Amino acid sequence: MKTSAVAAGLMAAPNFIRAQQSDSPANKLNIACIGVGGKGKGDVRDASYHGNIVALCDVDLEGDAAERIVDFPGVPVFTDYREMFDKMGNEIDAVTVTTPDHTHYPAVMMAMALGKHVFSQKPLTNSIWEARQLLLASRHYGVVTQMGIQGHTFQGMRIMREWLEADAIGDVEQVRYWTNRPIWPQGPEVDYAPTANPRGVNWDMWQGSVAEDRPFSDGLHPKKWRASWEYGCGALGDIGCHLFDAAFWALDLGIPDEVVVDAVSDFTELSAPASSVLRYKFSRNRSGDKIKPVEFLWSDGGLKPTRPEELAEGVNLHEQFGQILHGSKGTIYSPGGYCESLRLLPEEAMRSFKRPAKKYPRVKGGPIQEWVEAIKNGTQPGANFEYASRLTEVVLLGNLAIRLGKPIKWDSENLKVIGAPEADAMIRREYREGWEFPIFKA
Repeated sequence: MKTSAVAAGLMAAPNFIRAQQSDSPANKLNIACIGVGGKGKGDVRDASYHGNIVALCDVDLEGDAAERIVDFPGVPVFTDYREMFDKMGNEIDAVTVTTPDHTHYPAVMMAMALGKHVFSQKPLTNSIWEARQLLLASRHYGVVTQMGIQGHTFQGMRIMREWLEADAIGDVEQVRYWTNRPIWPQGPEVDYAPTANPRGVNWDMWQGSVAEDRPFSDGLHPKKWRASWEYGCGALGDIGCHLFDAAFWALDLGIPDEVVVDAVSDFTELSAPASSVLRYKFSRNRSGDKIKPVEFLWSDGGLKPTRPEELAEGVNLHEQFGQILHGSKGTIYSPGGYCESLRLLPEEAMRSFKRPAKKYPRVKGGPIQEWVEAIKNGTQPGANFEYASRLTEVVLLGNLAIRLGKPIKWDSENLKVIGAPEADAMIRREYREGWEFPIFKA
């Protein structure tokens, strides 16, 4: 996007880097936060623990965001991050982006073009092409990146990998996932009819780069956009990055070759379904080498697997979400979203299992602290865009299969569904005039 801040920012080192180079005692990052309400309230708070909050931006200043803005008197407030960058670009070192899924791409891309380190909530984007572009851009601009999946900083996923490498259950053959999401309206009954804009929300900015100009609707804002294919990613976008993370990382998986829809409730061109069952089929690791096939079996909308007989009497599957890893020699049950309480099944296997030594370093704090420390150390955190773009691609392939209504075979290198050119418009969207960014090639 052609703004004066972009032009200036490409020539200037961030303040934090300049402070380090001059041995200044000002060793705290200056952080701007885009998206201050909802999940943004927590991200702004966490960023304030580890840096100076120098700017806040939200399209709805009188809504949920007002509860957090009041905590930072005197900090400049904006409804348009383009204006924020134009006026304060030289005062910002790093940016958090906690906005609806469709606006991650333009906000993050603009921040990186200005040389700012970026933290973006999950999923990285709501289209596969955008995820790939953010990966390539991050390589080009050389900034420190992080996607907000808190479980990637937790001890549980490291324990899972250590157990799997200790042959606790043999070769993993299937990981069975479930979630009660969506817990918001989703399906054909969702209504995006125009309504009054009660608080003067900057609706033009809320729509961002999406080509179709849609009137304000309280069916979308606040907090109802997840159901929309255009602005959100449904239940998969909300929870998929969290649940898939541990096994995807522990098994060092590549991108799936095929995704099959086993079942799906009604949906429309505008809104995702209320429930679905999907199978992801992996045959290669991250390096592209052939592996024994691994399947991810996903269900949402409260559809749960059959309760394993090996569970202790009186113990039921977690109501909100969880995963079960089925291996050639045994089973791991993980209730909840982040491997907080891994159990080998049956209980006899758990009691006799010799825990392996800690192999993978534990992370201090959550994803924002890890990101800030990586900036200071000149490293990259665990869910940097090299990893996050791949995990997001996996998640979004499920939505692609649902919308196409048939099994898909995926060519990740070229971002194509083999034999289905009609998928191209879902992989790469149309953009509004004036929201153009450089297109990066691999």
